[in-house]
Amino acid sequence: MTPSLTALLCLGVSLPGLSVGLRPQVQAGTLPKPTIWAEPGSVIPWGSPVTIWCQGTLGVREFYLNKEGSSPPWYRQPSLEPGDKGKFSISHMTQDYAGRYHCYYLSSTGLSERSDSLELVVTEVHSKPTLSALLSPVVTSGGNVTLQCGSWEGLDGFILTKEGEPKSSWTLDAQRYPHGQTQALIPVGRVTPSHRWMFRCHGFYRDTPQVWSAPSDPLELLFPGVSGKPSLLTPQGPVVASGQSLTLQCRSDIGYDRFALSQEGRQALPQRPGRQPQAGLSQADFPLGPVTNTHAGRYRCYGGHNLSSEWSAPSDPLDILVAGEEPAGQSGTQTLYRPCRGNPSW
Repeated sequence: MTPSLTALLCLGVSLPGLSVGLRPQVQAGTLPKPTIWAEPGSVIPWGSPVTIWCQGTLGVREFYLNKEGSSPPWYRQPSLEPGDKGKFSISHMTQDYAGRYHCYYLSSTGLSERSDSLELVVTEVHSKPTLSALLSPVVTSGGNVTLQCGSWEGLDGFILTKEGEPKSSWTLDAQRYPHGQTQALIPVGRVTPSHRWMFRCHGFYRDTPQVWSAPSDPLELLFPGVSGKPSLLTPQGPVVASGQSLTLQCRSDIGYDRFALSQEGRQALPQRPGRQPQAGLSQADFPLGPVTNTHAGRYRCYGGHNLSSEWSAPSDPLDILVAGEEPAGQSGTQTLYRPCRGNPSW
């Protein structure tokens, strides 16, 4: 088994064509700094492979990789043909490799300046946090949105990332609450349906900022539009018994590619691809499973096209009532769970 990069750094062992050695005794900073990057990226799930590349000028003899906080010996690699790149491979990413890296190169005329830093992050080390919109994920164009990321593991900070834009991220310290939960409110600012707004968040501890949690479930902001509203109905009827299976159907005579379902006061916005049960009709089924009192509420659905971030106008509301047995001592009667209004607390 090939020794890990950490072991090489700490023990100073050598491999054929790959070695660790002391900094060369030549004048530093006489050549232009190289470029450093990671493939497939700098944010890597635990256990996945990653390659760090260092690119300088032609005629490089060797490349050196340095991890901040680690003292020499350095990690050393001969240049690859045509002599301007060095390759440093990590077969299984762990928290030991997370950190900031710089690289240098050595040629016959001296040692280069050090590269800009590369921050290598490992994810999926801690449990995933929760992500929600402060008021509702159904938003109006031009409105200001604040998202909330939270955890019960006592994480010290959170990073919010926007899908499709790796450089769009927000990092905030967490606020601490009783019983160990932490959370952060992240103002995203003004949003419009000009592109898709899909978010995830990660959490981390202050002493290991490059060791992240698993990503939260995705949260997509939904912009209701003006295109034809779909219809929302249920074959079981609006009053169902506790424990009964319930399916909501969203359908339209417009050929929508996807549908979303919202429950008033809840954050979840499940989506389903549209299908055509008959010519001129598109539909999606939302099975809610055996119902409990939490399924009682007011629902709406929306239709959307794959190439647009704007959804249809909302369907007319559908109120679901759940009939459940009374607690012990009141047998023979039933409770009717009606829709709840307002946002539940976090």
